[in-house]
Amino acid sequence: MEKSTAVRKNTARKSGDTAASRVARESTLNQARRTLILDAARSAFFELGLDGASLREIAKRAGYTPGAIYSYFVNLEEIYGALLGESLQRLNQVVEAAKPSGKSASSIDLLRAKAEAFYVFYRDNPKELDLGFYLFDGMKPRGLTAELNQELNDQLMAALNPVQVQLEALGLSTEEAVLETSAVFAHIVGVLVLNNTGRIRLFKQNPDTLFERYMDSLIQGLPLSQV
Repeated sequence: MEKSTAVRKNTARKSGDTAASRVARESTLNQARRTLILDAARSAFFELGLDGASLREIAKRAGYTPGAIYSYFVNLEEIYGALLGESLQRLNQVVEAAKPSGKSASSIDLLRAKAEAFYVFYRDNPKELDLGFYLFDGMKPRGLTAELNQELNDQLMAALNPVQVQLEALGLSTEEAVLETSAVFAHIVGVLVLNNTGRIRLFKQNPDTLFERYMDSLIQGLPLSQV
């Protein structure tokens, strides 16, 4: 009797282990499929833009039927949201890791490092900047739910927050720091849009020089810029 009970327990344990392993394998497979779809979507968006990158085109590139994609994403906009979310996550990681060279770093050094990391990320990855503007029609985002739009905006603000933190450390009030952080963001985007479209050649300017001059001007006007 005891032996029979032990056998049943052992069998049940093996069955549980098998079920757990099956769930783990299925989860890994689903994640791999999701990644494959996102890779295909990124390729399609970068080459064709949002309007040209249909679900059918993405499915073709991923090697799936359009219907199969609905198992992972509700619509094209949700795929876009996932891609932009991943892009912003990488941006945050780059900004967070940015540190000035040297053993001791002042708030000015940190401000430069954080702002430069944000700038360089988009300078070296122009398609990532394009991605951020795909779902805009005029000034109104289309296709994103309010919740997803807020989540993506929060991620963008998180990447800019280190700039604000250092501006406050250099003597600005929170209100002033937010204003200057907005200006840093606007300057970076403006310079890179000019660079990416080739319009910067009209002014015969170098984008890196424009960015550096702007940061110099900003820092010179800060209350504690000489500290």
